[in-house]
Amino acid sequence: MTQTSSSTEPSPSGVLGFIERIGKAIPDPVIIFMSLLALSFVLTAFIGGLTFETPGTDGGAVVHTIKDMTDAEHVRWMFDNALLKNWLGFGGGVLGVILIVMLGVGVAEHSGLLTAVIKKLGTRLSDRFLAPAVVFLGIMSSIATDAGYLVLVPLAGLLYAGLGKNPLIGMAAAFAGVSAGFSANLIPATPVDVIIGLNAQVFAESQGVPFETADGRTLTPATMHYYFIFVSTFALAGLGAWVTQRFVAPRLEKMDYQLPEGMDLSDFSVTPAESRGLKAAFWGLLVALGLVAALALGPLAPYVDESGRTVTPYLNNVILLIALVFTVVGVAFGTATGQFRSLKDVVQAMVKQMNTMGYILVLTFFCYNFLGLLGYSGLGTYVTYLGASFLEALGLQEFPILLIIGFIFTTALINLFVGGLTSKWMLLGPIFVPMLYQVNPQMTPDLVAAAYRVADSSTNIITPMMSYAGVILAFMRKYKPDLSFGDMIAMMVPYSVVFLIAWSALLVGFFALGIPLGF
Repeated sequence: MTQTSSSTEPSPSGVLGFIERIGKAIPDPVIIFMSLLALSFVLTAFIGGLTFETPGTDGGAVVHTIKDMTDAEHVRWMFDNALLKNWLGFGGGVLGVILIVMLGVGVAEHSGLLTAVIKKLGTRLSDRFLAPAVVFLGIMSSIATDAGYLVLVPLAGLLYAGLGKNPLIGMAAAFAGVSAGFSANLIPATPVDVIIGLNAQVFAESQGVPFETADGRTLTPATMHYYFIFVSTFALAGLGAWVTQRFVAPRLEKMDYQLPEGMDLSDFSVTPAESRGLKAAFWGLLVALGLVAALALGPLAPYVDESGRTVTPYLNNVILLIALVFTVVGVAFGTATGQFRSLKDVVQAMVKQMNTMGYILVLTFFCYNFLGLLGYSGLGTYVTYLGASFLEALGLQEFPILLIIGFIFTTALINLFVGGLTSKWMLLGPIFVPMLYQVNPQMTPDLVAAAYRVADSSTNIITPMMSYAGVILAFMRKYKPDLSFGDMIAMMVPYSVVFLIAWSALLVGFFALGIPLGF
């Protein structure tokens, strides 16, 4: 591998240094999830049978009981579901999504396409706009769900490496945009908008809360936050760039890193072969987009199912389509440059990429089985219930702004221990949508839902419970193999803190000034 070093790493100091020292004591994520899996299993033996109630979507009480996982029935469940349901099938097949997109990216990377593109961009992109562009693209990538994590983050690392900068700077900025800025976007009616909005409507109407703004205007679920998330996109892009340049880059620029074997960016000029390959890649891109369009207008076109719901297969399979585009374009580039002389070379590129995924396979096995146990046993629901009870006990009912802030920070804390935007909203929404409205009619469903989105997104980047945390760590370890999960947390904490505070202040500003959150 090519070794690159700016200087000896400095001794950490100040708050960030303290966070980094604490972070270095955090074990490897695989060990964390092994321990959590065992601890949760044992804990259920002591609190199994505990019952508690949460409000349901119909206004009635839902009784939950924590299962004792040491019972023979539940031990059998763990073994029966360890491979298929809890690992390979977790989250609708998250692991498969990761592996498939890596096949396409592997073809593009090992053909030399990504290196050539980075060289081309590097000669035209000003340092001044580098960080804002990366964070902004990260925020916008949420429309393609997993694509930001699996495509943009590693590409940002390549871009920074090509410019002679520590790749971790670009990866941190992209990760902040993709994950911490997940709920912001310029495009209305994204999947997140629809999930949050439609469920907020159900929570409100089932418990007698008007699904309308404080001035009596009926809310539209998919666009009730659009003005807020539109402004948030630019605010977070600017804040993310500022954090990158003010806190993250100065620290990481002094850190040693290495380039993976075969990646030589010392000569940043585009060779004649690469120029020829880029032209072929352009035509390959047109062919790939034509294939995608044909699929989106043909067999993957939207349709209305038997229940009257509109299904959009091309969006549901966007990761496969992205992998297809990367593969076609990568093959076109590699063929033109001579890197790929036969299909065997293309297969070897895929295999080489898969050889780097071993750690992710080990990590996801223990992570997803732990998360599966949390959901099955009821422990995850119980943690959320305790957080909601804590917020109610704060007694801020007469101070609506403080109540919203309390809700944001309570949800942010819960997010550190319980992942999943939709699952937490299904538990917290039925409690807080009606509760906050009863406290003050100005605490409308759209305001509560917006507060939830701010809290959930801001702390995604500093919790191991986020599905792609280990994947991002594996990407970063390509450039710094000894990087620990604590190191990554320390790297991302400035983004999380700044986003949480500033985004909360922006929401409070909308509320205090009476600015509608959407239409």
